[in-house]
Amino acid sequence: MKSLLVTGSSGLIGSEVVTHFSESGWTVHGVDNNMRADFFGPGGDTRWNTQRLKDQFPSFHHHELDIRDRAGVQNLLKELRPDAIVHTAAQPSHDLAASRPFDDFDVNAVGTLNFLEAARLACPESPFVHMSTNKVYGDAPNEIALVELEKRWDYADSTYHDGIRETYRIDQCKHSLFGASKVAADVMVQEYGRYFGMPTCALRGGCLTGPNHSGVELHGFLSYLIRCNLEGKTYRVFGYKGKQVRDNIHSHDVVAFMEHFIAAPRQGEVYNIGGGRANSISILEAFDLIAAISGKPMKYEYVDQNRQGDHICYISNLEKMKAHYPGWDITKDLQTTFQEIYQSWLARTQAS
Repeated sequence: MKSLLVTGSSGLIGSEVVTHFSESGWTVHGVDNNMRADFFGPGGDTRWNTQRLKDQFPSFHHHELDIRDRAGVQNLLKELRPDAIVHTAAQPSHDLAASRPFDDFDVNAVGTLNFLEAARLACPESPFVHMSTNKVYGDAPNEIALVELEKRWDYADSTYHDGIRETYRIDQCKHSLFGASKVAADVMVQEYGRYFGMPTCALRGGCLTGPNHSGVELHGFLSYLIRCNLEGKTYRVFGYKGKQVRDNIHSHDVVAFMEHFIAAPRQGEVYNIGGGRANSISILEAFDLIAAISGKPMKYEYVDQNRQGDHICYISNLEKMKAHYPGWDITKDLQTTFQEIYQSWLARTQAS
């Protein structure tokens, strides 16, 4: 039986990885120490997800380990020597990084390096999938000419109609400290692939979402927005008239791509993984969609100050992913994704 190790196993993507590979007959080892609760308070707590995975999958083994613990990481990899590694653990917030820069860098950059080096020593032939972010491009995408529509911004330059490619520059722009720490991790993942010949890739995620997300205001755009609608809370819109656009990809489709990469890995690759134009939506458009699903109007207030380094319009170009792995494609549209997230929050609310 093949074994897989996933970091951040109680988070959105990590738990989807556990579910998918467990159901596919793999033995899955999860690394998670509920750092989200430390970062975001009770609203970010993921213990409920850890317990759910333990109860649901007998082949899942939870390891309470901080990814900053270099010796602990090396010992675990030496013991397990997994057939594949998926690294999703991270500090994911722009805002939090500015107030806790050492924690942000130690988790995102140093934690990634800890696992790369441990993998090189223990199982260098095992595919290593790193969950990076589109924030490695900083605010450079904001230099693209835009057109203002009724409820969204869009690209005025037809070159970018299908989104931003992996060749887009990552330097000479503002990233936020979070973006900078993720750049460090992203480049290191590439380097271990190119320098040491290891099978690695960095997935530069757009808005990753799904029903198992513990969304909070500082992270988890759609999950938090839908939760606010369900609970009648006021959602704060930060700048850009609420017309800022993101392409959203369901966690199921993210993990499906990981499976394709693990089956036929490449060395030091990068992919912009998102929902593409078809799954792009602005905040104002998201308000309309969840209101149509829940039957409840969205309560919100506008803050006339955008978050530093935030994108006005970001859509991932999926052509490289589909060219390298033609068996992969988006399977979950926005309507389905919204409904799944809404039903998940509804169930959690009724259970509490």
